[in-house]
Amino acid sequence: MKNLQLHCFKNKPQRGSRSERRLSLGEYRKAVSWSKYLVSSGAEIKGEGEEEWSADMSQLLIGTKFASGRHSRIYHGIYKEKEVAIKMISQPEEDPTLAVLLEQQFISEVSLLFRLRHPNIIAFVAACKKPPVFCIITEYMSGGSLRKYLHKQEPHSLPLKLVLKLALDIACGMNYLHSRGILHRDLKSENILLGEDLAVKVADFGISCLESQCGSGKGFTSTYRWMAPEMIKEKSHTRKVDVYSFGIVLWELLTALIPFSEMTPEQAAFAVSQKNARPPLPATCPPALSHLISQCWATNPEKRPQFEDIVEILENYKNCFRNDPAFFLSYKPVQPQALLRCFPRCITLRRSASLEA
Repeated sequence: MKNLQLHCFKNKPQRGSRSERRLSLGEYRKAVSWSKYLVSSGAEIKGEGEEEWSADMSQLLIGTKFASGRHSRIYHGIYKEKEVAIKMISQPEEDPTLAVLLEQQFISEVSLLFRLRHPNIIAFVAACKKPPVFCIITEYMSGGSLRKYLHKQEPHSLPLKLVLKLALDIACGMNYLHSRGILHRDLKSENILLGEDLAVKVADFGISCLESQCGSGKGFTSTYRWMAPEMIKEKSHTRKVDVYSFGIVLWELLTALIPFSEMTPEQAAFAVSQKNARPPLPATCPPALSHLISQCWATNPEKRPQFEDIVEILENYKNCFRNDPAFFLSYKPVQPQALLRCFPRCITLRRSASLEA
């Protein structure tokens, strides 16, 4: 593996040494690599109740940075001879409130990832809690983010077959999360990762929560362009906020564009929450998919479908399109609320095929 370096892990320092304090604001912004702050004796770093997920740092190779967020950086690496992604979260010294929040998010993300097992959810490997830097190790997805992939495409250029495949994989992952009572709350193309074969994994659970514990949206921060209006307004929210975000992602798949690209994030938030604005659907969008998108990003959360319904709809669409590529040219939803209506033409085609066999 190219460009990977084994970072040296020195003996555990005495209390009060530099490595135990939080990063100064200058270090936080300018540090070439936060990995140098992960100091141990070369063995596992464990705290109370962490035995099951603590990383063995002597087995970790940290390579080059390939992505960064507001308070995190992601590195390519090797853990126990397997390729991994290493997400590092650093606590800035000058903002104690943020430092506490980041630690809480780290603990929450690890506790959620540790219990998730699904083909369309990023796989958790291990984690390390060593202030001022925490790290979460997950499987590595060589295809990068869905946003990066779409950025390389021409507008409105993704084949409909691929749109259905990607949308269904994302919906399956989200349906699994909701079945476990978990809200993602930051579903967007940047947090959907792809393998070399375009396998889909939903990732980044830093602001996810159990639905029973989510409470009010006051003080909550997510990404405005994908954010449901009730979250923008800081109202209490349910799992339907993820359905809204999925509607935006489905729009991205059909257009390969960034939603509200002509606006700042704040302008987009105002337009969505106060003007009921939505990204314009392309004229080439099949009516069946425009109908589904409109249902997903409905202003009233109660009018948005559940992910189990979305999975069934997309599976039907995928099967019908496979049997009849002209299916979307003629199929139009008759009743606005009948998302799970019959597909007579598709059923007829499948029956005919089975009789011929």
